[in-house]
Amino acid sequence: MNIFRELWKNKDLVWKLGKNDFKTKYAGSYFGILWAFVQPMVTILIYIFIFQFGFRVMDTPNGYPYALWLIAGIIPWFFFSEGVINATNCLLEYSYLVKKVVFKISVLPLVKILSALFVHLFFIVFSVVVYFLMGKTPIIQMIQLGYYTICAICLITALAYFTCSIVPFFRDFGTIINILMQVGMWACPIMWDMSTFHMPEKIAFLLKLNPMFYVVQGYRDSFMDGIWFWERPGMTLYFWVITVLLGIVGFTVFRRLRVHFSDVL
Repeated sequence: MNIFRELWKNKDLVWKLGKNDFKTKYAGSYFGILWAFVQPMVTILIYIFIFQFGFRVMDTPNGYPYALWLIAGIIPWFFFSEGVINATNCLLEYSYLVKKVVFKISVLPLVKILSALFVHLFFIVFSVVVYFLMGKTPIIQMIQLGYYTICAICLITALAYFTCSIVPFFRDFGTIINILMQVGMWACPIMWDMSTFHMPEKIAFLLKLNPMFYVVQGYRDSFMDGIWFWERPGMTLYFWVITVLLGIVGFTVFRRLRVHFSDVL
């Protein structure tokens, strides 16, 4: 609870540092922050080309083109992946602030998450425009994208405070997180529809234990299937229980190790 009080007390600092982090990330390049949007868009186009034209994956079971189905799932994953990876390394990147006694280092993970959120909000709007241009009228359930974005933020925060606490003592952990993000993208699943694969029920059950499965499915429910989040009570309860437990672990580890950060950075 002390960390929550610190974060609320320093919310203005989080906002200012988050905006500055987003602006300076590509400050040295010619096109500046434009790269923050171009890189994910190019990645999406590559996946669409490979799967829709290479592997001939056409319409999904709900009747939507594969491109729209992919966009609905990959947008939250990009946010999750970027948020976790950047927040994991935040103490290393801002080591000069960590060593300042008066600075509240508890805000640093949220700074990175906020920076990633700016790009995510753009892609939500971009996705709505793409759906409209492809003749798929936005459905009322899209208003719950705000809820699922909050879900993603909470999950990223819960994980980030744990991972960023480990990296100063075990630098290889950042690389491990990068690898896990690549594996998780296929296990979530993002590229393939679980309902079209005849896999054992136990494996499908294990894949659904990933809390990001709830968020990705929620985005697809909001964009295409027209399902409200309260219509999945079991998944909703499971997600929040796991997220709260991860948050308790993450905040506890961060609180206990924070006094040693300045010594190892």
